[in-house]
Amino acid sequence: MNDIFSLAGKTALVAGASRGLGLAIAQGLADAGAHVILAARSLDKLEAHVKALTAKGYSASAVRLDVADSKSIDAALTGLGDIDILLNVAGMNIRKRFQDYTKQDYDTILQTNLNGIVELTQKVGAKMIARGAGGKIISIGSLVNNVGLPYVSIYSITKGALGSLTKVLAAEWGRYNIQVNCIAPGFIITDLNRAMWQDDKMNQWRLGVGANPNVGEPQDVAALATFLSGRGAKYITGQIIAVDGGVSTTAIWPFEP
Repeated sequence: MNDIFSLAGKTALVAGASRGLGLAIAQGLADAGAHVILAARSLDKLEAHVKALTAKGYSASAVRLDVADSKSIDAALTGLGDIDILLNVAGMNIRKRFQDYTKQDYDTILQTNLNGIVELTQKVGAKMIARGAGGKIISIGSLVNNVGLPYVSIYSITKGALGSLTKVLAAEWGRYNIQVNCIAPGFIITDLNRAMWQDDKMNQWRLGVGANPNVGEPQDVAALATFLSGRGAKYITGQIIAVDGGVSTTAIWPFEP
C-alpha cells in the first residue's frame, strides 16, 4: 500500500509554483518522489525553491511561465519532455462590486485564470494523448465552485469554467487513461489573503459558516493534490473536491438541544 502513494518516476509540472498553494503542492509532489518542474513568472524565486528542494534530496527544476502569454507557454513547454502530471494553480483575483469591474479587470482575470490555463492544459494534454501513457490533470478551483460569495464575480466565472472543463475533459480523455480533477479550496491562508483574515469581524463570521473552526493551510490542499496525482486515485475523475473545512456543506448555529 505504501507504493500506491509513490510518485517515483513521474514528472509533474506545477504552473504557479512560486508561493502559496502552488509551492506547497510542488513540495508535496517532490516529497512523494516526483521530479517537479516549478513554473511561474518569477524565475529567481523558483530557483531559490528548487535549491531548497534539491538540498533535501528531492528532484526539481524551474522554468519561467506566464500563463497569460501564449509565447511564454510555448517557450516553457519547449524541451521539457514528457509530463505525467499537470497542476494548474496559477491565478489572481480583484475584489470589487460587480458593477464596478472594468473591461480591463475582466480581461486580466480571464486571461490569467482561464484562457491561459485552457491553453496550457490543451497543449500538455495533447502530448499526454500522443504519448499514450496516461496522465493526471488537476486544477485549483475555489470555494466559489460550490458557494456564492460577494465581490468575486469575475473570479467566480473563471473558477466555474474550470470546474465545467474538468468534467468535460474527464469524459473526453478518460479513454486515454487521463484523470482530470479539480480541487476547491476554502479559507486557506496564503500571502494573497492573509491581511483579510486579520480582521476580527471576518474571523467571527467564519466561525459560524463551517464545521471546522480553523482556517486551512496550503499543505491541506497539497495533500489532496498529491493523492490525486498518484495511482491511488486512478478511478477518481471528473470531480470537484472541496478542501474547505465543511463550509460548502455545513453551518453552525447557537441552538443547543
